[in-house]
Amino acid sequence: MLTILASSPTRDLTEEYPIAVFDERNGFVERLKERWREPKRCLMIAAFPDRFAMNDEMTDYYRAAAENVGLECACFDLWDQRWQISTREEVHSYDIIFLAGGHIPTEMDWFREIGLKELLQGFEGIVLGTSAGSMNAAETVYAWPEEEGESFKGEDELFYPGLGLCRTQIVPHYQKVKDNWLDGRHMFDDITRSHSYGRKFYAIPDGSYVWVENGEETLYGDAWLISDGEIMRFCVEGRQRRT
Repeated sequence: MLTILASSPTRDLTEEYPIAVFDERNGFVERLKERWREPKRCLMIAAFPDRFAMNDEMTDYYRAAAENVGLECACFDLWDQRWQISTREEVHSYDIIFLAGGHIPTEMDWFREIGLKELLQGFEGIVLGTSAGSMNAAETVYAWPEEEGESFKGEDELFYPGLGLCRTQIVPHYQKVKDNWLDGRHMFDDITRSHSYGRKFYAIPDGSYVWVENGEETLYGDAWLISDGEIMRFCVEGRQRRT
């Protein structure tokens, strides 16, 4: 199995990028194309199982983002509450499984409900996470506080077993959230630092990602290591480093 932990694998829609595209920075599209040489069967697993309109829009966007950079999709199915998969064989019939972004604990509740960890055992394709999906892929998830009141949760709620696909714990969208405040405290200086003692988190902006394969976990692009109450530069754009 190849697991990719992305902050976001796609570019935001802007004047420069007016259509959905996968993010080419740090060799992401080039590296993915080496593994995506023929049309792939794709499955999007939603983070919010009952937000149907949002899930449909997200799935269409990701399919377009892939195809607009030359990555062909034989199908791009969506798994939410409207459609259930019950067997490992059904899951393993796909080549690429996308783990959507969303609210971290809500998504993990859904993953537990559908038994995703067990269904992924022995999967030989690609698992590509976005934001919360990347965070929930870890052996131990850091459910980074995002909503009001969450920063006061105890460790048993902030840290819990994930899908077990990697060791690396990321904090995504660093370029967007690094100056945010929550519950009257700075998200990084006050909250994340306090959770980092004896742990390692990698804060990454969109365009950076972690490539997990054959027991090696390699971070590509800008990243900051948060550990034992300190935040320090770990990697830079265009470079790579093992986590």
